[in-house]
Amino acid sequence: MSWHRERLVGFDLETTGTEPLEARIVTAAVVAVESRAGEPVRCGTWLADPGILIPAQASAIHGISSERAAAEGRPVREVADEVAETLVEYWREGVPVVAYNAAFDLTLLSAELRRHGLPSLSERLGRPGIGPVIDPYTIDRAVDRYRRGKRTLEAVCVEYGVVHGGAHDAAADALAAVRVAYAIAERHGSVAALTTAELHERQIGWYAQWAADFQTFLRRKGTADAVIDGRWPLREPAPAQIS
Repeated sequence: MSWHRERLVGFDLETTGTEPLEARIVTAAVVAVESRAGEPVRCGTWLADPGILIPAQASAIHGISSERAAAEGRPVREVADEVAETLVEYWREGVPVVAYNAAFDLTLLSAELRRHGLPSLSERLGRPGIGPVIDPYTIDRAVDRYRRGKRTLEAVCVEYGVVHGGAHDAAADALAAVRVAYAIAERHGSVAALTTAELHERQIGWYAQWAADFQTFLRRKGTADAVIDGRWPLREPAPAQIS
């Protein structure tokens, strides 16, 4: 069956920073959507105490202060464990997880699991790799490569006529990502025709090609040592990279 006719589950994190191997979870959401109507049928949300101060610039984006996270949030170890188990439960059922810029969110979650000595996503699944994953960011960039303008979730929602319920709120972002995925399928028949497994594999190649092209661009522009990691949907951190 084509992936866009199946149940999808949106996933999003709001965090302390932009480097997935170093940043910590602040909020998380997993939102199940049953059909292309795009209405959520189940939504899990978490507020974590990340264990470090939340930088002011991060708080300005998602609205969570260090004080609120410490007072109201649960230990990030518990949150990471529960979020991971929730995603794995859906994957065991064969349900695709939709994450906008999946390589960021899944890498960050993977790093948190490693940091706190918890089983990895693949260990929980009992098989190599994870998935299926659907990343509207990677798909849109591949199928409409030369479109001008930003590729933020908000901008892509406008492009595809998707109503976004509130930028940088984890639940709203997770739901918007699912709705964008459905909208991409409506516009691009070649993507809609793929099975879930086929789409997952295509995204691995699309992301790797984008990374190689972007690395070449940066080096041509003068950053001779630029390296863009082309692994998708996550890059497992080495233990030495976790602080």
